[in-house]
Amino acid sequence: MQASAAAIIELARDRRYVGGTVGVLAVLHTWTQQLNLHPHVHCLVSGGGISEDATTWYPARRKFLVPIKALDKLVRGKFRALLRQKCPDLVIPDAVWSKRWILHVTAWGDGEQAVLEYLARYVFRVALTNARIAGLDDETVTIQYKERKTGRRRTCRLSGNEFMRRFLQHVLPRGFHKVRYFGLWHPAQRHNAARVRQMLQLQAPPKAGSPPEPVLPSLGQPDTEPLPPIEPRFCPHCHQGRLIFIRTISRHTPRQAMAP
Repeated sequence: MQASAAAIIELARDRRYVGGTVGVLAVLHTWTQQLNLHPHVHCLVSGGGISEDATTWYPARRKFLVPIKALDKLVRGKFRALLRQKCPDLVIPDAVWSKRWILHVTAWGDGEQAVLEYLARYVFRVALTNARIAGLDDETVTIQYKERKTGRRRTCRLSGNEFMRRFLQHVLPRGFHKVRYFGLWHPAQRHNAARVRQMLQLQAPPKAGSPPEPVLPSLGQPDTEPLPPIEPRFCPHCHQGRLIFIRTISRHTPRQAMAP
């Protein structure tokens, strides 16, 4: 997860692609349809990044984030470096690192619903659901799986010992986080993430129909807080900026409450 996220963030900072720091949510998966060990990472990446000085939002190009061939080489190189650092005594043939790593990058969709559908599909998935168990007896377990090349449904019959071996190898160690956040979504970047939300809100086009005006407090009730408008309004002077209602300061407001 660390190697994948670092490679995505490094390439995205290149001005030829995004030009800013993107947010990466990485989810670890370790299984295939037949419960064989197949470690891989699913990453949800923001559709743009924030500049180094945290003042500008750079949106990614439509249906393009970074070049895939450059990304798979960078992920492989970073993974190799991290493996040498964590396991210096592990000997791996050089031929292993000449094999191309398989990556897939696609635009998933716009808006909150698209993000929720992606997260629900990958974050909460387990190696095997009860619905895929087609048969069970005293000695064997039969599971259903989908053949990747043809898409056809098939069954696989395993002994009890083999089934438990395959299933338990996907149980993560205690304290291991299968979901991790990098770049703009790292906890240390909360302040920049908040700035990005504000930038995107100001850039969002207004919804159809004029927003209601804020309700001003009556003179008899100076402490009544007016209701904010549903949508930010356009600036009446430049006609481009967006006005976000905070509150109305009237002559009844105490002077100390008006201090910045």
